[in-house]
Amino acid sequence: MKCRPLLLTATALLLAACMVLGGCQNATPLPFRLTNVTGHMPPLEFSLTNDQGKPVSAADYTGKVVVLYFGYTHCPDVCPLTMAHLHVVMQRLGALADGARILFVSVDPGRDTPAVLHAYVNAFDPRAVGLTGKPGDIEALVKRYRSAFTREPASKDGSYEVSHSSAIYVFDRDGKPRVLFTPADSLDDLVHDLHLLLSSGAHS
Repeated sequence: MKCRPLLLTATALLLAACMVLGGCQNATPLPFRLTNVTGHMPPLEFSLTNDQGKPVSAADYTGKVVVLYFGYTHCPDVCPLTMAHLHVVMQRLGALADGARILFVSVDPGRDTPAVLHAYVNAFDPRAVGLTGKPGDIEALVKRYRSAFTREPASKDGSYEVSHSSAIYVFDRDGKPRVLFTPADSLDDLVHDLHLLLSSGAHS
């Protein structure tokens, strides 16, 4: 059974909100190609555990352009495909990619221990960091960025899947939200917008 991303809930509402608020594209002088969410989402904020088993917060990534994605390591298709795409994006950015971090936040903390996350994210890209934590903290972070996830009923062998939104959130070096990437968008546009944020030294 394939992992079913919740595309028509949080992501659709977020895009609609940007349109209602009158032009996300006019909120910054940078010529972004993706949906510009500058000023329409809260800054990066969390207190979780990284894939080294150490407590971390958003402040630990100040100075880096952050690419935030909610997923889980047992995801059969959407998550590995997304992480593979992000690796390609990092490669295309060249040396600039060192100024970025991919934060993979698990929506399945019961199975995704720091060790499991470490092996998973490092199989895709060295700039990826796995994050886990208490279920309540993860739920709060998901809601903070208008995302969503739902644990599916377990099968007879006890295995289960988690349906989740598949948007990617990009934050600048100050932790301010800048653009939103969805599966309908082009990787070329993601590379373009990350290149802008990384090469310009853009801050909010």
